[in-house]
Amino acid sequence: MGTKRKSSVVVDTSERSSKKHKKNKPKSAESRLKKIQKLSAELLDDPELLQDCLRKAGPDVTQAATKLLKAFVPWEDTLRPIPIPTDSQTSTLQTLPELPLIKDKTLEKATFTHQGIVGEDHVPGREVSYERLELLGDAYIEIMATRLIWKRFPALPAGRLSQARETLVKNETLAQFAIDYGFDKRAIVPADYPNQERRWLKTKGDIFEAYVAAIILSDPLSGYERVEKWLWQLWQPKLEEIEAERPGVMDKERLARKIMGKGIKIRYVDEKPMLQRGGLKTFYIGVYLTGWGWTDQHLGSGTGLNRVEAGNQAARQALANKQLIGEISAVKVAFYAKVKAEQAKNE
Repeated sequence: MGTKRKSSVVVDTSERSSKKHKKNKPKSAESRLKKIQKLSAELLDDPELLQDCLRKAGPDVTQAATKLLKAFVPWEDTLRPIPIPTDSQTSTLQTLPELPLIKDKTLEKATFTHQGIVGEDHVPGREVSYERLELLGDAYIEIMATRLIWKRFPALPAGRLSQARETLVKNETLAQFAIDYGFDKRAIVPADYPNQERRWLKTKGDIFEAYVAAIILSDPLSGYERVEKWLWQLWQPKLEEIEAERPGVMDKERLARKIMGKGIKIRYVDEKPMLQRGGLKTFYIGVYLTGWGWTDQHLGSGTGLNRVEAGNQAARQALANKQLIGEISAVKVAFYAKVKAEQAKNE
């Protein structure tokens, strides 16, 4: 009996050793690559997980996962833009980059649909409205705008970078993009929304943000890169405006030289209260002229991180109105020419 027990023990030990050996057997390169592919796909397919990664680690995680997935598919399958809608009435239509495709019909429908129209609660794993999509799209747009201005303006301080980013991502900018691409005509929203100016503005911005999220969710392999390239092209005119606002150029002085004179008043006033978002302050200043035949004439408006900067921007906008400034300057020149002529006559 003792021998049998000993034999039994030896057999059991051998079996355990064999199982342990199999368990510790190195995985093949193929199995590891498949695991990487699966984990990357899971990250890019899960909106909540992806948003959490974006918040904690920034866009680098998303870009790394995207590049890993690209190794498993042909590049030709990753870029399939669709043409811009031809029925849009906007004058800027022909200058817009092509609208990227949402590769999932369910997500595409949800992008333009208000939750109230659907009449059902959110179902995990299935988007039926733009309510959640716009939240994710907003996060993507914020990151892409930050990356762009960081690269484009390496000398700008943090405060000015924040202000420049706000120009790119604010509702007014995104809502205009939505109009340019005809998103407002595709929106499925309550009938009274288009009649409510502020709500309709935000709704168009929300739909644009949802569209961004839907592109990326429907194309985890290259959606992020396609959207970033598209947005960077859309933002070019805004970037040129920001570049034109060179620090150190005192447009107040230039404006004064053109239209100031004895008894003439140029006023810089707060047009609305200072707005504070987090640690960023924004001032709103307007410049007005009384004199040369004009009374409290509005010349321009500007915003800035302080009153000086906002006033300088208002003066810059005034100078850009060449017709009005030209008329005022002509009256000034004619006045002094007459004074000079009278002085010469009296001598």
